[in-house]
Amino acid sequence: MVLKELDPAQLQQWVRAAQDGDTKAFAKIYDHFFTSVYRYAALRVPQTVAEDLVADIFVKAWEKLHTYKPQKNVPFGAWLFRIVRNMVIDAYRTAQTWEEVPEQMSDPDELNRAETATERSYTLRMVRKALEQLPARYREVLSLSYVAELPTDEIARVLRTSEGSIRILKFRALRKLEDLLPPDFKENL
Repeated sequence: MVLKELDPAQLQQWVRAAQDGDTKAFAKIYDHFFTSVYRYAALRVPQTVAEDLVADIFVKAWEKLHTYKPQKNVPFGAWLFRIVRNMVIDAYRTAQTWEEVPEQMSDPDELNRAETATERSYTLRMVRKALEQLPARYREVLSLSYVAELPTDEIARVLRTSEGSIRILKFRALRKLEDLLPPDFKENL
């Protein structure tokens, strides 16, 4: 799901209203950004942690909303994803005891198996394995671009760099990712 096209003026109106304490305006902001924030967080932390983390992210955004200043030339989405990114980093610092369930673990229930689920699992495993081998900066750009579905200008603001730099990083990351994928996987692309 791509972020719904939203007029920046409408978003700013919601932000101003929310800054004045309008919870309904903040609910509209929440509805607009929830999917992207959740997908970004769920890629970075275990899913069970992501659900609580996303709730905490929006609480933090509500608490810090008064600090957002639109005249600083930072879109609201970039401001929000700075909070998201920092809270994901904090979550890793505070809970280093997470243990991932191996993706090779099979489901004993025959009814739950389907060819499409297997193919999707294989694809995810190959992509995640390749992503883990990428430099952190490349992973970050790809996550913000393809998982959170942020536009290039907002990614640049989240990472505090230029749009040109983001385009170059994204191009290099995709080439490197393609090189890291197994040959049989690339044939099916």
